[in-house]
Amino acid sequence: MAAQRVLPVLRNTDADEAVRRTAALLAAGCRAVELTTSTPGWPAAITRTAPLSDVHGRPALIGVGTVTTTAQAETALDAGAAFLISPYPAPEVRAVAVRREAVFIEGGFTPGEIAAAVRAAGSAKVFPAHVGGPGFVRSLRAVLPGAVIVPTGGIRPAEVPDWLAAGATAVGIGGGLPSDPGELAAVFAGAGR
Repeated sequence: MAAQRVLPVLRNTDADEAVRRTAALLAAGCRAVELTTSTPGWPAAITRTAPLSDVHGRPALIGVGTVTTTAQAETALDAGAAFLISPYPAPEVRAVAVRREAVFIEGGFTPGEIAAAVRAAGSAKVFPAHVGGPGFVRSLRAVLPGAVIVPTGGIRPAEVPDWLAAGATAVGIGGGLPSDPGELAAVFAGAGR
């Protein structure tokens, strides 16, 4: 995720659409993709996409976002999810991640929530990021210098450089990713380290 710098967050109408969009992202040079529990049939989408590879032949890293319950966390990991993400503090999801030794990026918005997530796992999702803007991430980075910070929510692809310059490790993008394969590949080529 840190090398990719842009984390697509897919909210789809069904599992088939999630699989199609994930395959297009992998073909465009993306390796890590976040599917969400708000997609109907999301466990099937995870099962179908987790075995895929990116354009370079590396195993895809398919995560599940909007994970807020123990049941969702268990289902996601059983389906093959490489990581879990919550939109806000979710101690029950954290407990599953610890027990199953899974990567978990816990969401938060206040400095206290973000610091607690970082203390627990070294990383935090800042959500909704557009409310505070890149300046908020810059301020967080000053007091959490080693943290993995992933702002998500209301960020457009053209704004990614501003967030990265402010200290974001990666930026979650839920909308605005181009559908044209060449333009999509340029997003990942331009953001990668």
